Amino acid sequence: MIGVDVKLRRGDFTLAAAFASKARILALHGPSGSGKTTLAHLVAGLAVPDEGHIAVNGATLVDRAQRLFVPPEKRRIGLVFQDALLFPHLDVKTNILFGRFFTPKAERRVPFEAVIETLGVAHLLRRRAGALSGGERQRVGLARALLCSPRLLAMDEPMASLDYDRRQEIMTLIERLRDEFSIPILLVSHAADEILRLADEVISLEKGRIVAKGLPSETLAAASRHIEGGRFSVVSALEAHVGAYDTRYGVTRLAHPAGEIIVAAHVANGDRQVRVLINATDVALAYHKPENTSIRTVLLGRIAAIDEDESPLAFVRLELEGGGKLVSATTRLSVAEMNLSVGAQVYALVKSVALDERELGAGA
Repeated sequence: MIGVDVKLRRGDFTLAAAFASKARILALHGPSGSGKTTLAHLVAGLAVPDEGHIAVNGATLVDRAQRLFVPPEKRRIGLVFQDALLFPHLDVKTNILFGRFFTPKAERRVPFEAVIETLGVAHLLRRRAGALSGGERQRVGLARALLCSPRLLAMDEPMASLDYDRRQEIMTLIERLRDEFSIPILLVSHAADEILRLADEVISLEKGRIVAKGLPSETLAAASRHIEGGRFSVVSALEAHVGAYDTRYGVTRLAHPAGEIIVAAHVANGDRQVRVLINATDVALAYHKPENTSIRTVLLGRIAAIDEDESPLAFVRLELEGGGKLVSATTRLSVAEMNLSVGAQVYALVKSVALDERELGAGA
């Protein structure tokens, strides 16, 4: 549980944010300069608010009215930055154990062996930190943070400098940390795919203010059109069940109540739930189920809302048959000429090749 109600003024910038969350992974999202990193630093004790209070898991860390400020080394907040900030002249084991230095022995509840095994760093323990790759550095940084036995892990853009494969690796590790150690995570990220995959709840910030809060699949779509990336940042997430792999054509069939989702790859470990990320720009709409088209993924739903302004764009939000939400980015011209309206039944068309199978754990 994290509770925050703070104000901080720095020159022309003012951060004013109040929220409470019980999410296992709470994401802070927004463009550069929105205040998401500043907010994480306030929680970690790297900055002091002008007003307000902060509490984590029942422990009050800041209360300006009571002149209470717990210093960062006593907060037991595990910090993971974009650059892991390791000591390059020391070996990996020494770097990792540094995280335990400020934790009283009676509170060291995260075992060294379990962390090393979970993060897969046993073979790195004797290497100098300065010789590690980006992905290795992040794993070591995670290990160091975990061995603080933290009340909370605060992660500031931990995957921003990594390539795609390393990002997938670190996201998988974060999921394991969440599930195996039951430590809540505050994740700062501008990447919609990271948030949709990892977070239970997201807070979107803009110019120091909270502009949206809620489920990632709903909140990101509402906020993204107004910030970096525009329509290309609007992504939906659908839960689907991995079905049969078609060896003849090399595609995997995913089951969703609204229709079958075809992925152009072999998604391994069948008979499990996966989260499918679909870009709004890859979703077309039709009133009737199409025939004689190359598009294989056709999902039935109803229009829940149409978001448009004076720009050429419109965002059509769908409630899918059997559950799930999907956003289609289109033009106001299409909305007018198709006479799209709230409540209308439509089919959402998604090209199979637009779905990134790597997000689903696809393999040979």
